[in-house]
Amino acid sequence: MPIYEYECKACGHRLEKLQKISAAPLTDCPACEAAELSRLISAAGFRLAGGGWYETDFKTGSKKNLAGGSEGGQTAAAPGKDGAVA
Repeated sequence: MPIYEYECKACGHRLEKLQKISAAPLTDCPACEAAELSRLISAAGFRLAGGGWYETDFKTGSKKNLAGGSEGGQTAAAPGKDGAVA
């Protein structure tokens, strides 16, 4: 189910609501109770993380994990407390 954003034209109150796609849009503002609530258009926020995505499933051999490290299977050195790389 998608999360929809709403804004009241009367008082400016904003809210998010988890609704089915087939559900009717909300109209009444929970803050001022005016029938001035309108659905906002916003970008969907999602992230493809973890195993099971293209990066790990559809590549073969040495190209299997390009994002996880440098060539040869070794990862880059992490910076120390002062920001210097050891």
